[in-house]
Amino acid sequence: MANADSLRAWIGRSERRTDILVPWPLAALAATLGDEAPPVMGDAVPPGGHWLYFLDATPLTRLGPDGHPLRGGFLPPVQLPRRMWAGGRLTFLAPLRVGDTAERLSEVADVRVKQGRTGELVFVQVRHTIGAVRGGTALVEEHDIVYRDHDEPGAPAPTLEPAPTDAAWTRTVHPSPVMLFRYSALTFNGHRIHYDRPYAAEEEGYPGLLVHGPLMATLLLDLVRRARPDAAIVGFWYRAMAPVFDTAPFTLNGHPDGDRVDLWVTGPAGELAMRAEATLA
Repeated sequence: MANADSLRAWIGRSERRTDILVPWPLAALAATLGDEAPPVMGDAVPPGGHWLYFLDATPLTRLGPDGHPLRGGFLPPVQLPRRMWAGGRLTFLAPLRVGDTAERLSEVADVRVKQGRTGELVFVQVRHTIGAVRGGTALVEEHDIVYRDHDEPGAPAPTLEPAPTDAAWTRTVHPSPVMLFRYSALTFNGHRIHYDRPYAAEEEGYPGLLVHGPLMATLLLDLVRRARPDAAIVGFWYRAMAPVFDTAPFTLNGHPDGDRVDLWVTGPAGELAMRAEATLA
């Protein structure tokens, strides 16, 4: 049982990072997503592109067996073995530009310990405030991280919610080890569940390589951009509902309603894998 008080002592802890928003990561992401017109110097960084910057270059000697940095430091030292990107909320206030020198202030906003179907869960919310050094705030992000234990052997599979079927926009994505490796490399994400199939199967009990949560969120943002290139995304929230693996295609879906777009990822069995919503201006 986690000591909730000791973990909540991390609330308010902060760190500040500065980065130059160089074009190469965005060009590599565009190639990975199938976009033939990557942004160049002076262009706006596309929504989701900020996840390619302000990265944590943790030395190999300070990584855990799962490829994540060892517990403690900026994030609280939660001892549960599985750490997952559960969702988040983004508010876009002004564009970041390729070539900008930008700063990110990160703060631990909340820590909560709960009991779930699989046992104890620890939720950590991190707030990021990002802007150009010579400008105001461009983006505020609240990022939700969940820690949990491994599933017990023989435990029943969770009940999956069926995905909606009224999409106006759809795109099928065929995940591959190369796609997942590229995104892991672009975000300097060492978590082995995304590229190390023996580890994912033997240590985590997964049927394949896990598709990154922020990659699916980026693909949903890209779906909106392709369908409504004239509109600016000013708000976005998303929540992971079920895991998606590289073993079968999944579908990106959008249903516009005025200045709001309902978005979701449909898994290979028709399950709801991610739910999201974008607000347009």
